[in-house]
Amino acid sequence: MSTPAADPVDPVDPLSHERAHLASSRAALRSMREDVEALDIRDVAANRVSAEALAHQIELRVKALADLSDTPLFFGRLDYLHAPGAERAEGAEGERFYIGRRHVHDADGDPMVIDWRAPVSQSFYRASKKDPMDVGLRRRFGYTGGDLTAYEDERLSDPAEAARTSQLLQREIERPRVGPMRDIVATIQPEQDEIVRSGLTGTVCVQGGPGTGKTAVGLHRVAYLLYAHRERLARTGTLVIGPNRSFLHYIEQVLPALGELAVQQATVDDLVARVEVRGTDDAAAAMVKGDARMARVLRRALYAQVSMPTEPVMVVRGSRRWRVPAYELEAIVGQLLDRDVRYGAAREALPQRIAHAVLVQMERSGEAPDDRVQDAVARNSAVKAAVKAVWPAVDPAKLVLRLLTDAEFLAEHAEGVLDADEQKTVLWAKTVRSVKSAKWSAADAVLIDEATDLVERTHSLGHVVLDEAQDLSPMQYRAVGRRCTTGSATVLGDLAQGTTPWATRSWAEALEHLGKPEAVVEELTAGFRVPTDVIAYASRLLPHIAPGLRAVASVRENPGVFEVRPVDGVEGVVDAVREALREEGSIGLIAADGRVPALVEGLAAAGLSPLAPGEETTRETRLTVVPASLAKGLEYDFVVLDEPAAVVDGEPDERTGLRRLYVALTRAVSGLVVTHGVALPTQLL
Repeated sequence: MSTPAADPVDPVDPLSHERAHLASSRAALRSMREDVEALDIRDVAANRVSAEALAHQIELRVKALADLSDTPLFFGRLDYLHAPGAERAEGAEGERFYIGRRHVHDADGDPMVIDWRAPVSQSFYRASKKDPMDVGLRRRFGYTGGDLTAYEDERLSDPAEAARTSQLLQREIERPRVGPMRDIVATIQPEQDEIVRSGLTGTVCVQGGPGTGKTAVGLHRVAYLLYAHRERLARTGTLVIGPNRSFLHYIEQVLPALGELAVQQATVDDLVARVEVRGTDDAAAAMVKGDARMARVLRRALYAQVSMPTEPVMVVRGSRRWRVPAYELEAIVGQLLDRDVRYGAAREALPQRIAHAVLVQMERSGEAPDDRVQDAVARNSAVKAAVKAVWPAVDPAKLVLRLLTDAEFLAEHAEGVLDADEQKTVLWAKTVRSVKSAKWSAADAVLIDEATDLVERTHSLGHVVLDEAQDLSPMQYRAVGRRCTTGSATVLGDLAQGTTPWATRSWAEALEHLGKPEAVVEELTAGFRVPTDVIAYASRLLPHIAPGLRAVASVRENPGVFEVRPVDGVEGVVDAVREALREEGSIGLIAADGRVPALVEGLAAAGLSPLAPGEETTRETRLTVVPASLAKGLEYDFVVLDEPAAVVDGEPDERTGLRRLYVALTRAVSGLVVTHGVALPTQLL
C-alpha cells in the first residue's frame, strides 16, 4: 500500500490532496442537493396532480443526493493515459476520474465524481496488467468510517511493476458485518462486472455458490439498468423478489445507498396474495400442487365452462327483429377459442362479435348502423343472456376451490395429467363452504394466481430480480414469469442450496418454467465472503447434494476461524456464543428450528438477549438466533452452528436436510464454530 509520499502527478502530500478533493466533492454534492430543494414548481405544474407528481420526483431526487457520513463518496481513481474517446496521438494529455456511488459536479458542471455505472468507470473493475485499457494508474482508497485514511496504487501500464493482490480490496471484503447488507461497488470483480453491465433485453441466470456475491451482483445489475435505461424502467417498473421478509429486510438498504429508491421488493407469497393463507400442505401435496402440470388442469377446468350455443339469438330493435342462428354463434365462439386469448378478454369480445353479426344483417337490409348501434346491440338483454349461458364469468378462487374439493370435477379435468394417487393427494378432506372460509395454503395461492392469469393477463414489469430461485416450484416460476413476460429477469441461485422437496434440478428446466428458455447461464465460483477453511469443510457435502457443481474457491487470504467442538448440552453452546461475542462484528447462532426455543431460554438464563432474524444488528446488540429454515441469504461475521445432525433430521428427506446444513455452514464471514452433542452426519467426516 502506498504511503503519504511524493507522487509524480499529485502534490507532495497525496493523501492531503485526496482528502481535499473529498471535502470539495462533499460540498459540491451539498450544493446540488440545495439546488434541488430550492426548486419552485408553483408556476410549472399545470394542475394539482401534476404538482404532486413533480413534488414526489423532487423528493426522491433530494433523497438520492443524500451524503451518507459513513459511506465513502468515492472509492477509486482512474488516471487514463489519453482522454477516453479521443485519438491517442503522441503527446496527448490523459484524463483523471474519481469513481464513486453517484455523479457529483461542481458549480460549472464539471464532474468531480463519476458514477460507478458510467462507461468511463468500467475500466476501474476490468483493467488489469494483461489488459490495462489505457489506464496508467488505478488508485483505491481506504476509509475509516467516513474519513479517507489510506490509498493504494496500481500502475497498470508500467511493465516494470508486477501484478499484485490489492490489500485494500482484501480488507474491504473481510470487513466485519454489522447491520443490513451493504453495497459492493468498491469491490466488484471483473466476472461480476460483466453480469452487472449485461443488457436490459436479455435474461441472465447466475449460478453462484455461497459467498460468491450473486445477490449483490443482482442488486447492482438493477442499479446499473436503472442508470442505463432510466426512462424505460420508470414506465415499466422493477421488482426484487426474495425468499422471505427477513431476507428482504437484510438487503433493503443496498439500492437506496446507490441512489435508487423506486425499486419494489416482495416475496413470491406477496405476489400471489389474492387470498388469505391460513393453511399448510404436507410435502406430497405441495409437490403436486407446485407441478407445472397443474397449469394444464386449471386451463381445462376453466375453458370447460364454455359451452357451444344450441339456440339462436333474437335481437329486437324498434319494430325489427334480427336473428343470429346457432351455427353462426358456434363459429364465433370457436374463433375466440382458437385465438387462445385470455378467458376474460374473449368473454368481453363475445357480445361485440354477436353485435357485429347483427350489424352485417342491418347493412344488407339497407341500413347504415355505426359504432354506437353496435355497442347498443352488444348491451341488448338477449345478447347478454346468450353470453352468460355460453361464456359465463368465472371467479378464479372458486374454480380452484372446486378442483380441490370436488373429486369428480378434478378427475374430469386431470384425466391423463394426474394419476389417481396424485389427485387424492391434493383433494381436501373436508368440505368448504366458501372462498373466505377456506384454509388456503401457499401452494393454493399460486394456483389461484395461475387461474387469475388465465382469466385476465397479469401486469408485466420491465425487469425482475429473482433471488434464491433454486427453491421455487415450477408453478412459482410461472407466477414470477408472468410478471416479466414483456421484460427481462436476473435469476440468482445455487442448486446446492435448494432446501424444498421441489427444489430446482437444473437451471434449464427452471428457465423453461419461467418463460425465459433463452436466458444465459453464468457461474460464479470465486468466493469472497466465506473463509477458506469454512468453505472447504462445507464443500464435503457437495458430492451428496449437487454432484455436478464445482466447489467455491475462496479468494480470501485470511483462512478464518474454524472449529468443530463437542459440547455437553445447551450450556456448551452458550459458552461458544460467549467466546464469539468477544470478536468484532455480528454473531449468528444457527440451529434446527425445533431446538431454537431451548437455546433462546439458555441464552436468557446466561444474561444474553438475542435478536430474531430480520431485526437489525447494532454495535451494542450483535447476537441473532437464526432457525435453520431462515438462514438462507443471511451472513454473520461469526457463526455458532448448533447440532448439525438435528438440522438434517429436521427436514422431510436426507438430501433436503444436507442442503439445509450446507446453507447453515456457509453463513460465516470470519469464523465458524460447529457444536455437537451427538455424532456428526457421516457426510461431514
